Amino acid sequence: MEAVLFIGLQASGKSSFYKEKFFSTHVRISLDLLRTRNRERQLLAVCLKTRQPVVIDNTNPTRQERARYIQTVTSSGYSITGYYFRSRVEECLTRNQQRCNQVPEVGILSTAKKLELPTLDEGFDILKYVQLTKSGFVIEEWLQQDDC
Repeated sequence: MEAVLFIGLQASGKSSFYKEKFFSTHVRISLDLLRTRNRERQLLAVCLKTRQPVVIDNTNPTRQERARYIQTVTSSGYSITGYYFRSRVEECLTRNQQRCNQVPEVGILSTAKKLELPTLDEGFDILKYVQLTKSGFVIEEWLQQDDC
């Protein structure tokens, strides 16, 4: 069974990517929708128990934040694929201005400051880059960064 973890700034295209690539196959778990960590935990637990594929659609900017999901899903026998959304802060701020429900600018800037590039050694089975371009989403294979 597959779990997918999105990593990226607000307004980087994560939810749109979910709708385009995973809507018909995976349950979406999102704090934007569920509003509390408790509801999020409950929905994730039900999905794992019933063997539903899931997408965790949050910013997940730090290794520590990603670890709780990775540990939970892998201990339930799921594979975990991470999608890192490449984006520039300026692009996200511009897209955010075009949304109905805007994120405060300080929220995007704060997430950008703490955003850590994911690594396979966090427990991911697969990592991929995603970039939103004028012609749509581009998915690329992950190139592991040296830890020098």
